[in-house]
Amino acid sequence: MRGVGLGISALLLAAAVGVALWPAGDRPGREPPRLDVELDREALAGRRGALLDEIVFLRETDIGRVTGLIESGSHQLFSQGISSPTVVNRLRDSVHADHDLAFGTSSELTLNPAGPILADGSLNPFALPEIREALNWLIDRRHVAEELYGGLAVPRTLPLSTAFPDYSRLAEVARALELYYAHDPERARAAIDAGMRELGAEREGGRWTWRGERVRLRLLIRTEDERRRVGDYLANLLQELGFEVERRYRTAEEASRLWIATDPAAGHWHLYTGAWISIVIQRDQADNFSFYYTPRGRAEPLWQAYRPAPEFDALADRLSRRDYQSWEERQAMMAEALALALADSSRVWLVDQLNASARAANVEVAADLAGGVSGSALWPYTLRYTDRLGGRMVVGLPGLLGEPWNPVAGSNWAFDRMITRATQDPVVLPDPYTGLYHPQRIARAEVAVEQGVPVEQTLDWLTVTREAQIRVPDDAWVDWDVLYGRFITAEEAHPEGLTARTRVRVHYDDDLFAHRWHDGSWLTPADFVLPWILDFERASEASPLFDPAHLATFEAFRRHFRGWRILSTEPLVIEVYSDQIFPDAESIVAARAPSPLPWHVLMLGILGERRGELAFSSNKADRHRVDWLSLVAGPSLPALARLLDQAREASELPHEVAMSEWIAPGERERRLEALAAWHGAFGHFWVGSGPYRLHSVHPVEGSVVLRRFEGYRDPADRWLGLSTAPIPELVLDGPLVVEAGGPRARNGLAAGGAEGHEAAEFRLSVTVEGEPYPEADVQEVSYLLFDGQGALAHRGEARPLGDGEWRVLLDAEALAALGSGANSLELAVISRRVALPAFASHVFATVPFGEEVPR
Repeated sequence: MRGVGLGISALLLAAAVGVALWPAGDRPGREPPRLDVELDREALAGRRGALLDEIVFLRETDIGRVTGLIESGSHQLFSQGISSPTVVNRLRDSVHADHDLAFGTSSELTLNPAGPILADGSLNPFALPEIREALNWLIDRRHVAEELYGGLAVPRTLPLSTAFPDYSRLAEVARALELYYAHDPERARAAIDAGMRELGAEREGGRWTWRGERVRLRLLIRTEDERRRVGDYLANLLQELGFEVERRYRTAEEASRLWIATDPAAGHWHLYTGAWISIVIQRDQADNFSFYYTPRGRAEPLWQAYRPAPEFDALADRLSRRDYQSWEERQAMMAEALALALADSSRVWLVDQLNASARAANVEVAADLAGGVSGSALWPYTLRYTDRLGGRMVVGLPGLLGEPWNPVAGSNWAFDRMITRATQDPVVLPDPYTGLYHPQRIARAEVAVEQGVPVEQTLDWLTVTREAQIRVPDDAWVDWDVLYGRFITAEEAHPEGLTARTRVRVHYDDDLFAHRWHDGSWLTPADFVLPWILDFERASEASPLFDPAHLATFEAFRRHFRGWRILSTEPLVIEVYSDQIFPDAESIVAARAPSPLPWHVLMLGILGERRGELAFSSNKADRHRVDWLSLVAGPSLPALARLLDQAREASELPHEVAMSEWIAPGERERRLEALAAWHGAFGHFWVGSGPYRLHSVHPVEGSVVLRRFEGYRDPADRWLGLSTAPIPELVLDGPLVVEAGGPRARNGLAAGGAEGHEAAEFRLSVTVEGEPYPEADVQEVSYLLFDGQGALAHRGEARPLGDGEWRVLLDAEALAALGSGANSLELAVISRRVALPAFASHVFATVPFGEEVPR
């Protein structure tokens, strides 16, 4: 019998559309046009920067039109995640359209933990952890995934994405918790009944009352997607349990005014149908517990109402700081935190979704396996036509210009960020398939960690060394003196000495300062220094730039930051000290390495805040009743133009005492002249250094135009090797029936075990695009053996038999432990080239020796 595992993406899609699958571009009767390498080799070799000449972004909210717009040729790409099976079917069947899949979206139930008595005198049952926990048994997650999401989802029980590495690393713990919290409505009813009586409620005529009043639950139900059905499903379940339910249907904006903006104790809502998206593959989810379950997660009132058990709170904090000394300790802490998170259940996780982003068949792009096209860091470097070089492309988005754009505290909307990402040039870029970081503006990095700290290096652009003690040098900058505008050194702040768990020494490219900003200004060290100063200024009440909304993020940073210093400017070398670690050394560098921002553009925002005309964040803008700074549209533009004219007439520098060392003579004047010319030509102040520049913005029409930046220095084909995801495709062979306890095999794929007793053999084929998956690219092939009750009976590692072939041999002892009945063998393949594990499963029966079995 053959079991097929096509990797998570194909497995989910097969469930959704119920058809055979084949690699994109290899469907019957279809062969998308490819770039003629011989014809375009010279043009491609000589091209710098973007592979397209122009990209036009247009607002399009109706996903039902997507396939038709692509087939008509009016659009070539849609970045929004499509979760409609109907639309996915149309894309699959279209000759002119194709799609990419992403796995970074999850749906959950956000519960209001305030109370139990709310401000209006009503009872909130979800203030009791036991009632929150009971919802895990009440909800049938498989029903939610298969029926409410049309198969484009998989059940999720834990605060870990089922598609990211930590889930497979903790597979045994995860499966045990999933079994414990499996759908069990009677257990849910019993737990809720006990909890309600503990709160003093009574059941009268099948309805819950408290102090003579019906217990009413207010459900905030999102209306734009499948969450409307989820909300109705849950409302029906709660009504059956005896609650009165008020269904409050709301859009994203309407709902956010309640679940995020209001005090939970006010009682405007009890439950919200939430969803989250990760735009990159999270290789380490250790801080999920602190983010989702404690006041440290965010500054909003809901998070400040969280009251986790002291044991859980302390453990979540330690995990967020990576306060462990070994990988085994980390895994034990993660396992304990998972159990405590489910006992807390301020969030009840439902499903991990599958989303498709649509594109024309002759379009290729590196879509992130977590965030899709809109979340991909590499889309600006890989988006192209496969049959020609250059050209114009039209991209549809469900929304754009949702909030003001500024690089400090501007729009965080996914689709705004997608556009701005094309204009920027970060120093590292995450791999869209593994989440590991690659250098973009870094020549090499040296990472030093304390001995015993569990850090792993995968890529060869950095080195890792171990040291008994890492001392922070006396001249490192550890703080900022707002009053005198100067750096505070480690020697001043810590005369007794200061140590750190990590030191990162970043050697930037030799030609870094030969790169230009889009307005023609050269990059300089000042572009690295001013953003750091601004970070400290915005956290100090003594500064006119102070912003309370920045405090939570800054305080989290200060808990691990231990200092930094510039060792050299030719080339640029920066050294950063911190107590925070990550399992991957590449992630440590990515978190520590400073990236530049154009200091002359920041200066205008700083001047605007100092003069009370503008504010970087929405929070400060609301409090001071000024405009939220936008560099691209709205009333900020004339204010910025005035500030620029005034700055050109004056001679001051931002934070002049500290910055004068990093700004060369005449640089200030040249920068402001270049910015004035830029504004005159394009009408905005958005200046980046990426492969595309912002050409024009049309808020009323709902469009944005990017054009290729001719001054970009990198070869256009630099990142094309990461255009497609090498997801493993699995085929598992094994027997249908195995005799347990006999002296020999009685089926075709069984093999003799130790001492002549029976063993069962299973073969796994691992391929990619029809070719064997190289053994060197496979990190691990593990298996879990479950008995007929779903309990884990055995686990182990498969053995390689050569490229693309693996073997699992279950010995007589393992088989005998299963008893008689149906069993399941589940294999997980972890690739070094793709972070998402691929799964295959095989069901077989064990029977007593000597019983007749099928041949």
